[in-house]
Amino acid sequence: MGLINKVSKITKNGDARVLASNFVWLSALQVAGYLFPLITLPYLARVIGADGFGKVAFASAIMVWIQTIADWGFNLTATRDVAKNRDDAQKVSEIFSNVLWARCLLAVVSLAVLIGLILLVPKFYENRLVILVTYLMIPGHILFPDWFFQAVEKMKYITILNVLLKLLFTIAVFVFVKDREDYILQPLFTSIGYVFCGVLSLYLIIGKWGVKLQKPSIARIITTIKDSTNVFINNLAPNLYNSLSIVLLGIFGGSGATGIFDGGNKFISLCQQFMTVISRVFFPYLSRQSNRHKILVVINMTVAIVFALLLFVLAPYIVRLMLSAEFAESVYVIRILAISVIFLALSDSYGTNYLIIHKRDRELRNITIIGSIFGLCIGVPLIYYYGYTGAAVTITTARVVLGVLTYVVAKREKYVETN
Repeated sequence: MGLINKVSKITKNGDARVLASNFVWLSALQVAGYLFPLITLPYLARVIGADGFGKVAFASAIMVWIQTIADWGFNLTATRDVAKNRDDAQKVSEIFSNVLWARCLLAVVSLAVLIGLILLVPKFYENRLVILVTYLMIPGHILFPDWFFQAVEKMKYITILNVLLKLLFTIAVFVFVKDREDYILQPLFTSIGYVFCGVLSLYLIIGKWGVKLQKPSIARIITTIKDSTNVFINNLAPNLYNSLSIVLLGIFGGSGATGIFDGGNKFISLCQQFMTVISRVFFPYLSRQSNRHKILVVINMTVAIVFALLLFVLAPYIVRLMLSAEFAESVYVIRILAISVIFLALSDSYGTNYLIIHKRDRELRNITIIGSIFGLCIGVPLIYYYGYTGAAVTITTARVVLGVLTYVVAKREKYVETN
């Protein structure tokens, strides 16, 4: 009854309307996120095959590192800060400008490092074209500050722009991707879409809503980066077992094995994206009303358990319907990774939506470092000897460790705070 009473109190104020509106818009976004990839997935599976899937997945795994560096945790810290100061136009303009210039600087530094790796690492050099084309989505990602829309709780703008992006991408895939060598067009269309939507979003933020873009200041940029370092480390560390597993799989197992893994992992990612909707709706709200945390936990964990069970049971039918015979082994990847969905929800509920909101960034950073290093240590031998199955086991095991540790530490912090 306590939870029901809390829900009733929320529905009696304006926050309910904002939460409901944001949930509707982000749910619509999620439907589009499911619909468009599901339309193109069977077509791409037949046309570019597991090898093409693998090359794109290899480049995308590298871009996860670059994007994490360019974000530097601002997707959470800047969202939190703007949500708390959204009635102060001057402060909002200052936060927005500092984050934009900081991300531009970090993207340039990342590009320099990436070029160095292409010149030094044979596997990177072999896939240099698809890697560089995929990098083009980073400037587009910077221009499209979805964190800002989340902070001001104007989710419909994210939805409209993203649906437009996905629609253009879907049409382009069917028109231009005709054989296996066209795999490189997939990341190219995605990058172009991000840049296009980024320009439109900046028009809304600066031209329509009056946010003033301030001149870059080295001192303010450095301070902005420094203030988000703990969250950045928390976001970066999971790459040691997550995206790095895909990179290692590409090096040890080749593009075919990477494609089989990526084919199965796409369905896990779709579930993860849906749970992200719930998190993104509640994050700015919980930044202001942290005592409502239990509602998020119940919703998040229920959805995660349902998704995990459905994925495990329906894996053979999903692969048969959505992929080709070349991806038959993806069933094992789906079933192993399905377990991780529950622990992803646990980490999100008690990490992002509790520890970060309560400014326990350092505690969450330490948890993530421990879990990620553990994932890296088991990942290298597992992927080397067991290929895509080893990659799936690595990611799932690391997520279990992270979820359990985050829950234990959050409960301890909550107990200390309450008493």
